[in-house]
Amino acid sequence: MTNYSLIMNKLITRKNIDTGEQPYQCDICGKSFSENSVLTSHKRIHTGEKLYHCNICGTSFSQNCHLTKHKHTYKGEKPYCCDICGKSFSQSGNLTRHRRTQTGEKPYLCNTCGKSFSEDGHLKIHKCIHTGETPYQCDICGKSFSESNNLKAHKRIHTGEKPYQCDTCGKSFSCNSNLTSHKLIHTGEKSYHCNICGKSFIRHCELTTHKRVHTRKKPYQCNICGESFSYRASISIHKRIHTGEKPYQCDICGKSFSYRASITIHKRVHTGEKP
Repeated sequence: MTNYSLIMNKLITRKNIDTGEQPYQCDICGKSFSENSVLTSHKRIHTGEKLYHCNICGTSFSQNCHLTKHKHTYKGEKPYCCDICGKSFSQSGNLTRHRRTQTGEKPYLCNTCGKSFSEDGHLKIHKCIHTGETPYQCDICGKSFSESNNLKAHKRIHTGEKPYQCDTCGKSFSCNSNLTSHKLIHTGEKSYHCNICGKSFIRHCELTTHKRVHTRKKPYQCNICGESFSYRASISIHKRIHTGEKPYQCDICGKSFSYRASITIHKRVHTGEKP
C-alpha cells in the first residue's frame, strides 16, 4: 500500500470516528465498525482464526492486542499505573475502568432513558431492559437471559454447583454477588440509605428497587403486550402468560405450574395440609 493510500485510509477512519459513521459491516452477524481493520479482526471471532501466538506458553489469539495483554499477565507485569491512587494494572483498559471509580465519570449514555454508565458493556446490558432482548439461552431448559454472567449463574441451578463459600459460616453460593451480600449479614453493615425515607439496605440494587416505591417508576416493559413493571422479577413472571412456561414441577405427581405459589398450594393435595 502506497503512502498516499495509507494517508487516505487514516483520514477516512478519523472522519468515521468523528461522525460516528460505521460503514464496514460484518456479513455474518451484521455488526458495524468505523474501521475496516477492526472488521477484519472481528471476523476472526466467527472463523476461529488465531494468528497471534505466545512464544512463552504457546497460547494463540485472534487479535494482537489480546496477545499483548496476555503476556503482561503471564509475566506478572503491571505497566499501567493510576496517577490518583498508585494502583497498577496489566492492561490499559483495566486502568481506564479503574480511574472512573476515582473520578465518577460515566461516559456511556443510554439514548432511551438518559441513564449513564462507566463501561460500554454495562450500557449494552442495560439497553436490554428497553428492548426486552435476552440473547443468552440455557441449552438445558431454554430459559433466556440478557447477560452471559446470569446464564452462567443460572446453569448452576441444573448442576447444583456452588463454588463461592463464606469463610465465616461455610455457607456456599452459586453466585459471587450472593456471597458478597451474604457476608454483610455477619457484619450487619447496611451502607445504602434511601434519601427519601431513610431506610437502609445491604445492597445497592435493593436501594434502587426500593426507591420505585416513592417514584412509582416502571422501567421493565413487556415487549409482547407493552405492560410495564417496577421489578425485573415481575416482568419475568408476567411473560409466562404469553409463553405458557411452567417452570415449577411437583416432585410427587409431575404436574407443572407457572408460579411458585401455585405449586406450594398444589402440594397440599398430597400432604393433606389445610390452608
